[in-house]
Amino acid sequence: MNSFRWKPIRMAVVALAAVALTGPASAQYMWLGENGVKQYSDIPPPSSVPKSRILKQPGQASPQALQTNNTAPAEADAEKDTGSPAAKEQAAMTTAQRNAEYNKRRIEQAEKDKKAADEQKLAGERARTCDQARAYQRSLESGERLARMDRNGERFFLNDAQRAQEAAETKRILGDCGKG
Repeated sequence: MNSFRWKPIRMAVVALAAVALTGPASAQYMWLGENGVKQYSDIPPPSSVPKSRILKQPGQASPQALQTNNTAPAEADAEKDTGSPAAKEQAAMTTAQRNAEYNKRRIEQAEKDKKAADEQKLAGERARTCDQARAYQRSLESGERLARMDRNGERFFLNDAQRAQEAAETKRILGDCGKG
C-alpha cells in the first residue's frame, strides 16, 4: 500500500527530469541549406549561410521558422513578399485550389513532354528518310543499272527518262532535308 502512494510522485519526478533534460536540446541552430533542406546543429551555421536562412538560434526562434516549416527558400521569400499580387493570390488559395493548380501544371508538363517526344520521333524519321534519299541519289548518280518491279511482279530496268525523273524527285526530297 505504501508503494501505491509513491508511484504517482515518482512518475511526476521522472517527467520533470525529462523536461529539464530536454531544455539544452532546444538550444540548437536551425537553418536552410543550399538545397532547401533544414539543417540542425549545436554549433552556428557556416558563414556562407545568409542570415535570412537561419531559422532558429539559441535563445530565440525567428518568426520565419514558424512560416517555413516545410517550404523551400524561394517559397519562403514569396511568402514574405505580401505586397505582390501573386503572393496574395497564393495565400488566399485553398488546398483544393492548390491541388487543381498542381494537376493543371502536371497535365501541361505531360503535354509538353509528349509533344517533345513526338517531335523527336518525327526528326528521327526525317533523318532516316534523308539518309535513304542520299543513298538512292548515290545509286542514281553511279550509272549502274537500276531495276524495279512492275504491277505484275516482273522486273524491268529504268531507262534514262525514268532515271532523270527519279533523280529530280530525290533532289526535291533532299531539298527538304536542308542538304541537296
